[in-house]
Amino acid sequence: MTQAVAERGIEFMFSSPSTVLKLEFQGGEPLLNLDIVRYIVERTRELCRTSGRIVNIIICSNLALLSDEILDFCDRHDVSFSTSLDGPRELHNLNRPSRDFDSYERTCAGIGRIRERLGVERVSALMTTTRHSLSQPTEIVDEYLRQGLASIFLRPINPYGFASSPGTFASYSTAEWLEFYKKALDYIIGLNLRGIRIREEYTALLLRRMLTPFGTGFVDLQSPAGIGISAVVFNHDGNVYPSDESRMLAEMGDPRFCIGNLLSDSYKDMMLSDILIDTISQTMTECVPGCVDCGFQPYCGADPIRHYRLQGDIVGYKPTSEFCQRHMGLFRHIISILENQDTASGVLMNWLQ
Repeated sequence: MTQAVAERGIEFMFSSPSTVLKLEFQGGEPLLNLDIVRYIVERTRELCRTSGRIVNIIICSNLALLSDEILDFCDRHDVSFSTSLDGPRELHNLNRPSRDFDSYERTCAGIGRIRERLGVERVSALMTTTRHSLSQPTEIVDEYLRQGLASIFLRPINPYGFASSPGTFASYSTAEWLEFYKKALDYIIGLNLRGIRIREEYTALLLRRMLTPFGTGFVDLQSPAGIGISAVVFNHDGNVYPSDESRMLAEMGDPRFCIGNLLSDSYKDMMLSDILIDTISQTMTECVPGCVDCGFQPYCGADPIRHYRLQGDIVGYKPTSEFCQRHMGLFRHIISILENQDTASGVLMNWLQ
């Protein structure tokens, strides 16, 4: 990303009417372009002071390039980190191989350095479930505890980028992932009942949707879809997408959801572009076939990019939708715990606080 593209991206961000914003550096690896990261952070903090806006800044990194210089910079400018941790050493390295270093060792060392230098709340981790993960639900949770992390987000693999390589996405079914999730969640609940505090973040998001009047800000759990409304992604070349999934789809050769370019299009033109408005207009679950009659509709959302990728249609055919099957399985399991397991339901209710 050039400085010109970065400056237009900052201008776009501050054109938003929101008073509280989140800026995430994603990749690839953002720390490979540290000069641009510095420029964007410093310029954003300058505009925060003059505009009264609040911008939470997060660097999504594998932490392999983390240094004392970077930590000092992030400390001065209140920058947090998010990383990927897929489980114990063998599993993590299998999922994220590197010819140059031990990925697990670098990630765990980075998590420790951030916690020590910036504070425990300034680093979080996400895991991605591969076929190698399915047999290790408890081991994965234990690894998060070993690294001092108080939460875990159990995520299925996404059908984009490297994850879309032949055999990768289709290497396990939705039913297999749900079985993995249930085992991990039961284990997490058991840990909490023993006084070991750790929270499964997606369960907490779903509980917030089900049991409170408050929104989550999570793009996939909104109606209409949160793409372009709750999130916008700037690519290194200035192209703008309504979600990271649509950006990855473009990298795979399908730029259908690109809404413009920072160097040639205005904020208004992109936010009112036909492709964005047309896509969002088809994602009101209150009137979508298959959703309007679903008992879980008030809790759920729309994921048009995923449906387009897997089914060739923005709305999707709900009886065979992986998104629908997964979420109906999640809702049923959570409701079953709330209705039938008093002590376990107490743990889940505490996650709402």
